[in-house]
Amino acid sequence: MQYLPRQHFVTSLGFLLCLLLTSCEGSPWGTSLEKNLEPDPRLLEEETANDETTLAPNGPPSDAPVADAEEAEADQTSETTDAEEPVAAPPAFKPSYTDIGEAPEELQQYIEDLVNLNVLMLIDVKADDNVERDPNDFLPNQIITRREYARWLLAVNNRFYGDQRTKKIRPAVNSSQPVFQDVGTANIDFAAIQGLAEAGIIPSPLNGSSTAVTFRPNAPLTRKDLILWKVPLDTRAALPAATATAVTEAWGFQDAGKIEPAALKAVLADHNNGEFANIRRALGYTTLFQPDKGVTRAEAAVVLWRFGNATEGISAADLLEAEEGGTQNSEDTKTDESQEGVE
Repeated sequence: MQYLPRQHFVTSLGFLLCLLLTSCEGSPWGTSLEKNLEPDPRLLEEETANDETTLAPNGPPSDAPVADAEEAEADQTSETTDAEEPVAAPPAFKPSYTDIGEAPEELQQYIEDLVNLNVLMLIDVKADDNVERDPNDFLPNQIITRREYARWLLAVNNRFYGDQRTKKIRPAVNSSQPVFQDVGTANIDFAAIQGLAEAGIIPSPLNGSSTAVTFRPNAPLTRKDLILWKVPLDTRAALPAATATAVTEAWGFQDAGKIEPAALKAVLADHNNGEFANIRRALGYTTLFQPDKGVTRAEAAVVLWRFGNATEGISAADLLEAEEGGTQNSEDTKTDESQEGVE
């Protein structure tokens, strides 16, 4: 017996089924046959789910968790950036005066140095002469008051010797018994004036000056007090005895006889500072000291530009140079670290 090949048999069977379905289309028997030949829908759903799992085996089950994950990652990145980039501190306020050019030309650089150090404590209140000042005015040619010079003297000394506690003057506390009758604890400059008196820098009943029971804070500062208060902070020693004759021989002052005995000591000791003498720096060459003449704010600032004796001292220029050097070293370090990070 001769059999048909399997391929021909399958083809013939498929052809017969197609004819059968076509002929039975629309009949109950044909509809039943079509349903039997359709695939099981439950199997289709399982296959679809398996396909999605295969395409994204590690993916999140929905869109909402994806968004939450992205937001969390963004927040974490933001926190990391904030931690790595510290907020810069606001720059320290430095006054800007527009009238320093009105001072004598040879004094202007001294004033500029002190202003750049931001060390002159200028209080914009009706404390010195009951007149409100423009904060942009230094008023270099105006006579300075005793209270303002006392404030400057303590502030500049403590700034210059910031790292030498034994040379700093301690401001007075409010619990101190006032030395002067006209400078109580409510006075805005009590801490400075009382502190200088307690340190023995300015004449007061504490150091045996029976006539200095009042300070007269708003009175003009005179040349004799300018030198008398400053020189002890230059020498850091007891002032030597002095006479009008000795001062005349040293300085050539024609009016040495008008200088009070206490101030004579300071004037003579200042001469020993040579080119660093306060009188030379503030007044230039002169044969008249004029001890009771008022001192300008420019002259007072120039006297405070340097502290020390003829061989050892510190100036505003020295501090500025040290600060600029420290800033430059800091910038160089940051640059080196940045370059190392790039490499």
